[in-house]
Amino acid sequence: MNKKRIVIKIGSNLLVRKNYILNKEFIESICRQISKLYNEGNEIIIVTSGAVGTGLCKLNLLKRIKSLRDKQAAAAVGQPLLMRVYEEYFSKYDIPVAQILLTRDDFNDRNRYLNMRNTILSLLNMRVIPIINENDTVAIEEIKFGDNDTLSALVSSKIDADILIILSDIDGLYTNDPNKDKNAELISEVKEITNEIENYAGKNVGSDVGTGGMYTKIQASKIAVASGVEVVIANGNLENVIMKIINKERIGTRFIPKRKEIDAKKRWIAFIKKVNGKLFIDDGAVDALINHNKSLLPSGIISVEGKFEMGDTVSVVDKSGNEIARGLVYYSSDEVNIMKGKKSSQIKKILNRYDFEEVIHRDNLVIL
Repeated sequence: MNKKRIVIKIGSNLLVRKNYILNKEFIESICRQISKLYNEGNEIIIVTSGAVGTGLCKLNLLKRIKSLRDKQAAAAVGQPLLMRVYEEYFSKYDIPVAQILLTRDDFNDRNRYLNMRNTILSLLNMRVIPIINENDTVAIEEIKFGDNDTLSALVSSKIDADILIILSDIDGLYTNDPNKDKNAELISEVKEITNEIENYAGKNVGSDVGTGGMYTKIQASKIAVASGVEVVIANGNLENVIMKIINKERIGTRFIPKRKEIDAKKRWIAFIKKVNGKLFIDDGAVDALINHNKSLLPSGIISVEGKFEMGDTVSVVDKSGNEIARGLVYYSSDEVNIMKGKKSSQIKKILNRYDFEEVIHRDNLVIL
């Protein structure tokens, strides 16, 4: 087997039982499987959920709390307990681990984003397994990922992983909710994430303890496969599930990565940096961007939505509201509002300055 860089995302429903008791037997099994891959020379990164549930157990709060403040408190109690269990089981195999806690802002700021990548790669070079979780104790709604499926995809994209394994208590993507439809079929392989695939995800059942259902897993898969990362969604309760996935056994739902992946900077623009507004463009501009690799000029912009400044990421949509691209803007929303529909040669007269002829240069534009 060729050595791989493997990201394994472990869902809350696997780590924490319905009575909020930490499932140590499951963690022990996962650590045992990972140790085999580690000893074969593979690089492993774990993205773990379960801090809030572990904290609820410790605090004897068996009913699910709903306020963000109480969840943050439960996460603060549960995170060190969760890490202690991982450290305990990995130490049996003499495998060192490290804790990394992240928020959306760690990805939105490019310097912090690059520093995070360097830290993870340094740990892998030292043969340490990074264990990553969202920093629930400080993450407010504006900077939360909301689910660790997205976090695992962003991490996979950033460190150029070979495969992302998303483990949950479901077998994979079905054509319908298998709990309600006995004729629902498991989809073993997805070569392209179409609208039909996304619709299937909306029909699949979510989890009781975690925050992410099948739809978030599909959205995470879109990020990963566009970055050249293979994705497998599978039931973590199956015996030796990780080894079976790596050995290409027919298990769960496997998403085939795109052959021509997006480069590192454009991945950051497309999937990671916060979107601050929208630019609605006409049909001519749509054609120029998609079919002719052109920059977005003010003449093709119909309207502006949201507030943004120079350097922010905006969504570029057609007249029907379909998102076709994302990019970094050279002008603020107020400035674009003034110059929309005008020729680039008129910018100096309109703004009393002429910095750029494009609103978004093609080098800072990602077609979606």
